[in-house]
Amino acid sequence: MYNLFIFFLIFLFSLSIQAKEKLVIYTYDSFISEWGPGPHIKQTFEERNDVEIEFFGSESAATLLAKLLLEGKSTKADIVLGLDMNLMQDAIDSKLFEKHSIENIYKHLDIPINWENDFFVPYNYGYFAFVYNNKKIKKTPKSMAELINDSNLTLVIQDPRTSTPGLGLLTWIKSLYKNDAQKNWKKLNNKVVAVTKGWTDSYYNIFLSGEADMVLSYTTSPAAHIMYENNYDYSALIFDEGNYLSIEYSGILKNSQNKILANKFLEYTLSRDFQSVIPKTNIMYPVIKIENLPKAYEKIIKPKKTIQLNPSLIKDEKNKWINEWLNAS
Repeated sequence: MYNLFIFFLIFLFSLSIQAKEKLVIYTYDSFISEWGPGPHIKQTFEERNDVEIEFFGSESAATLLAKLLLEGKSTKADIVLGLDMNLMQDAIDSKLFEKHSIENIYKHLDIPINWENDFFVPYNYGYFAFVYNNKKIKKTPKSMAELINDSNLTLVIQDPRTSTPGLGLLTWIKSLYKNDAQKNWKKLNNKVVAVTKGWTDSYYNIFLSGEADMVLSYTTSPAAHIMYENNYDYSALIFDEGNYLSIEYSGILKNSQNKILANKFLEYTLSRDFQSVIPKTNIMYPVIKIENLPKAYEKIIKPKKTIQLNPSLIKDEKNKWINEWLNAS
């Protein structure tokens, strides 16, 4: 009888474990790395809601979307977190996402543009820029035009087919030079010593090792060196024409079996707890007003001019622009 009772307790315990809801989130690798925001967000949301979060990482937003499109309606993801504005129309046209339930989302946000999208919820933003060592390089170009035409500095950039900053540079060049984009790519490519698949390889393995003078990154990247290394040697170029804006967001999949919980997570991404870890761990700006950003951000200059192309135009023309870039090499 005692053994039967013990078995019954074990059975009930196993049922309680099985009953715990699980949220599957696709994102990019750096978000869920040990130094990224993922571990804190996972622990906090799980504890507050008595649920389990399972993260799956991809190298970049581009590979993240490619994975999702390949899986289609059979995807196991409840949420995708980490796409950016340049991929928004591709994501919408996939018809894999459904509208979130957050009402009057614009009232929550403090970002450089008006957010008029019912499918996705932004969680951080930043600006693409070229980062350099200010101890080694004293004279820097003040504009993209000066970088392309008058500078001898060497660059490492990322492939627009596989990298978020890489696609950002592609759309940045196109927005500035339109029909003359390929001609200016040819000039810029003469300064490029390497094109990497992802940001990590270009920044850590090539730029920081001294193989290139500048790396395509974000205006906020120097803040990481200040916060974690007490190193003020790195700066980002703010161009006269403006720097290209990147807003990252999350969305819920139509086939999710946990839509109530998924919407709760999207609401959490706009909370002070979630947003306060973004500047420290994702090295980007929060999308709500946060008092007392890390002191390192006092050294970061925000561009006065913001550049961004319409996502539907990018979706329609992206392959053509990539071919322009490839043919200019």
